[in-house]
Amino acid sequence: GHFLSEMLLRCEKSFELNKNPVEGFSAGLIDDNDLYRWEVLIIGPPDTLFEGGVFKAHLTFPKDYPLRPPKMKFITEIWHPNVDKNGDVCISILHEPGEDKYGYEKPEERWLPIHTVETIMISVISMLADPNGDSPANVDAAKEWREDRHGEFKRKVARCVRKSQETAFE
Repeated sequence: GHFLSEMLLRCEKSFELNKNPVEGFSAGLIDDNDLYRWEVLIIGPPDTLFEGGVFKAHLTFPKDYPLRPPKMKFITEIWHPNVDKNGDVCISILHEPGEDKYGYEKPEERWLPIHTVETIMISVISMLADPNGDSPANVDAAKEWREDRHGEFKRKVARCVRKSQETAFE
């Protein structure tokens, strides 16, 4: 757990210094007694369809972190090719370390023990800005993103952004 407590202190320091996180996210524990469950708020990156959204997600760390990656789940509804319909985030950096049996990912794209909440958030923000349509978690969203990015896909994302703003600070 000491990796997590150090990371928490680091996150808290950077947020105290800077109440509006430039990086586009903030993070903390869901429950002060449980270091393994974090809540993060991700601000939709500027100049993307997600701009202005405030998306809440939970990170659940395994007991053997940092050897294995946390799981990440959006609590706020989000329409994105790399987030499944339950909110689970599917990006390379959160995949178990080692070889990909399907050959899509290089080992260095996957989880490494050097990753932290900060590097995960940076990956997620870049995923929002630039979805990966090759191995989608939400096939419908991926199809719309490919075929109707400025129509149906944009409309669904805009609805999620609006809802996220209404529910962000409840």
